[in-house]
Amino acid sequence: MATNETPATPAKRESIFHRMYVGTGAFDVVGKRKYWYAFFAALILICIASIVFRGFNLGIDFKGGTRISMPDQGTAGKISTEQVTDIFDSTLRKEPAAVQTVGTGDSTTIQIRSETLTTTEVAELKKALFDELEPIGQNGQPSERAISDSAVSASWGGEISRQALIALAVFLVLVTLFLAFYFERWMAVAALAALVHDVLVTAGVYSIVGFEVTPATVIGLLTILGFSLYDTVVVFDKVRENTRGLLGLTRRTYGEAANLALNQTLMRSINTSLIAVLPVLGLLVVGVGLLGVGTLQDLALVQLTGIIAGALSSIALATPILVDLKMREPKFKEQARRVHARRENLARKAAGASAARDADGDLIVGDLPATDDESLESELRQERAMAAASSVPARNQKATDQQRRRPTGKQGGRPSGKQGGRPSGKRRH
Repeated sequence: MATNETPATPAKRESIFHRMYVGTGAFDVVGKRKYWYAFFAALILICIASIVFRGFNLGIDFKGGTRISMPDQGTAGKISTEQVTDIFDSTLRKEPAAVQTVGTGDSTTIQIRSETLTTTEVAELKKALFDELEPIGQNGQPSERAISDSAVSASWGGEISRQALIALAVFLVLVTLFLAFYFERWMAVAALAALVHDVLVTAGVYSIVGFEVTPATVIGLLTILGFSLYDTVVVFDKVRENTRGLLGLTRRTYGEAANLALNQTLMRSINTSLIAVLPVLGLLVVGVGLLGVGTLQDLALVQLTGIIAGALSSIALATPILVDLKMREPKFKEQARRVHARRENLARKAAGASAARDADGDLIVGDLPATDDESLESELRQERAMAAASSVPARNQKATDQQRRRPTGKQGGRPSGKQGGRPSGKRRH
């Protein structure tokens, strides 16, 4: 008995993970780029506002201060950072900027960082630390000389900042030249826009969270530049492959071809970013949570933020910007116009054929010209079949070799063209 139920298409039965893995253009990132632009604009505005009004929590390496170091072993046993913080607070009536354990194994020390202290304050603090904790020196005996102090000049932090800015400028120039020659100028512009987004977001997160900015932070910020560009270059390479010879075709517009390339590299970008994030999470959990090393905290946070921001911008920001820049060129506008004209023509033919009737007035249900949507769906099915075929194991090698050695054109074990063991074309007279 006939029913009116319409069977679900294979595309509807596919899960989101399958569509991500196959990469047949199921996610219209480029088509919804206005929503992504609004999201990134809001994110950047929040980060810039935090940087301007809240600022950064600069460490003593950038604004100057006093650093005091001492062994973490005393006559009463191992010295904790909590004990040192309490002594500092009770002696000077103010809190230190940071107290942390530095080093590993038997060579660990406790390092105190604070704002600039006077000579009298340093002497009082060192005397209080020795009287309360009695740190053991290199000779194995308690010694006040085991407690050392040093003044950190703000000019050193300024020099680090200048060197970092110079390195950033050189990096941007070299990357721009590479992308412009290897790809094209609009790809270079789009990649740099995504890179600026990553740097601003990473700096904004540091400002919002309030973590102390140290030289490790600067190193981490320079490190994420490579992560930011890696995914972008991979996506752009696929975009260039999909759009080669596009101006002579009317199947897809530049935006549709770029969106397909984005889908085809989506799982690669996600997997690469995930693998890069896992060791950084290890730094946060093990280095900060278990070992309590503050330097690892600064490095891990900036790298974690940069990797996530870089992966997101390469997927949802760089390619849409590239499409908008390319569609400003007249030749790509004309190609898009021809694509839409072809689709409208196919739609009109399909509508006219479906409305045609025979001489008896019955509706003709013969072969109708396929619409562009049907053509695209057929093309997607072919792409899914190719992706599925790539995961099918190869045939048995032995059977394959036997097929290759089998002579062609034989029937019943005798060569073709011969009958009864005699050459064809010859007759017995």
